[in-house]
Amino acid sequence: MSVAGLRRAAHETVAGLPSQFWWLWTSTLVNRLGAFVATFMALYLTLDRGYSASYAGLVASLHGLGGVVSSLGAGVMTDRLGRRPTMLIAQLSTAVSVAVLGFMVHPVAIAGVAFVVGMASNASRPAVQAMMADIVRPEDRVRAFSLNYWAINLGFAVSSAGAGFIAEYSYLAGFLGEAALTLVCAVVVFLKVPESRPKEESRVAGAPVPDDVRLSTVLRDGRFMGVVGLSFLVALIFQQGYVGLPVAMGTDGLSSSDFGTAIAVNGVLIVVLQIPVTRFIQHRDPRRLLILSSVIAGYGFGLTAFAGSVGVYALTVCVWTLAEIVNAPTQTGIVVQLSPDHGRGRYQGMYTMSWSVAALVAPLMSGFVIDHYGAAWLWGTCAVLGTVAAFGYWLLMRELDLPDPTATAAAASSPAPTTSAGRAEAEPAV
Repeated sequence: MSVAGLRRAAHETVAGLPSQFWWLWTSTLVNRLGAFVATFMALYLTLDRGYSASYAGLVASLHGLGGVVSSLGAGVMTDRLGRRPTMLIAQLSTAVSVAVLGFMVHPVAIAGVAFVVGMASNASRPAVQAMMADIVRPEDRVRAFSLNYWAINLGFAVSSAGAGFIAEYSYLAGFLGEAALTLVCAVVVFLKVPESRPKEESRVAGAPVPDDVRLSTVLRDGRFMGVVGLSFLVALIFQQGYVGLPVAMGTDGLSSSDFGTAIAVNGVLIVVLQIPVTRFIQHRDPRRLLILSSVIAGYGFGLTAFAGSVGVYALTVCVWTLAEIVNAPTQTGIVVQLSPDHGRGRYQGMYTMSWSVAALVAPLMSGFVIDHYGAAWLWGTCAVLGTVAAFGYWLLMRELDLPDPTATAAAASSPAPTTSAGRAEAEPAV
C-alpha cells in the first residue's frame, strides 16, 4: 500500500468519532499504561514477600472474585448514578486501594485489600462501554470498541514491559505509580468527559423508564442471557492462553521466558492488526463473525495439542489471536444492540461478569483437566467449547433483526446527525 493509501486508511479509521470518545479512549490508554500491579503481583508475593505459590493463587482468585461482584453493582450504578460518576468513583477507589495494597504486609490484609482492588478496578468497565454506546453512532460502534480494545492492549503491552524494570527498583513504586496514573484517568474524565446517560424525555414512547430495567429484567431476557452464556464459553477458551498454556509449555520442558516469547505474539498481533482487521469486518454480518471467531478460537487452542516447540506454540497463538481480534469488538457491539438505552449499564455489567467468572473458572478447569487427563485433553476441550459456542450463536441469532451491513456502510458515509444544541456528534479527534 502506498503512503497516501496508508494515510487515507488511518484517516478513515479515526474519522467521524466524537471528541468525547477520544477523551474516553485517552483515559483508557493511560489506565492500561499504569497496569503494573497485575503484571508483577505473583512475583511480588512469592519473591519479595516470601509467600507460597498457593497463597499467590488465592490472592489472584480473590482479586477476580472482586471483579465478579462489582460487575453487577457497577452496572446498576451506571444506570442510576450515571456513567461519569460511576467511572470517577471506580477510578478514585482503585487509586486509593492500590496504594494501600502496596503498604500491606499481613497475609489477611493483603488478601482483603486485593479483593477490594478487584472490585474497584473492574467497576468502570460497564460505565465505559455504556458511554461509548451512548455517544457513538450505531454504524461506528464496532470501530469504536475496536479502537478502545486496541488502546487496552497497547497500554498493557507497554506497562508489562515497564513493570519488570519498576519491580527491579521497587515494588512499592509500581503500586504508587499505578495509583498515580489511575488518578490521572479520573482527572481526564472529570475535566473532559461529560455525562452521556439518556435523558428521560429522549426515550421512545412506550419504552420502560429507567427504574423498570432491573437486574431481574436482564435475567429474564432469554436471548441476551444466551449471549452472556456463549460469551462465558468463549472467554473460558481465551483465558487458557494465560492459565493453561504456561502449564502445558512447562510440562514440555520450556521455560517461563519461552512462554513470554509465545504469549508476546498475542499483544503484538493485536496492536498491529486490530485496526486494519476492524476496517475489514466493521460492516459485515456480526452473526457470521461471532460464529467464525468462536470456531477459530476453539480450534486455534486445539492445535496446541500438537505443539512441542516455542515456534509451534507461537503459531497457535497467532491463530487464536485472530479470533480474539474479531470477537472482542463484534461481541461488545451485539451486547449494545440487545440492550435498551436506559438499561445499558446493567446489561454491560452482566456481560462483563461473564468474563470475570471465566477468569475464576479457567484456572480450576485447566488444573483439573491437565492433572487428571493431560494437556491434550484441555486443548481438545477448547475445540469442543468453540464448536458449541459457534452452534449456539447460530441458533440464537438466526432470527435476530440486525441492521443490513450494506445499509450501515452507506449510513457511515452520510453527514453526522446533530444534537439538540446543533453540535455535530462526529467532532474531530483530539
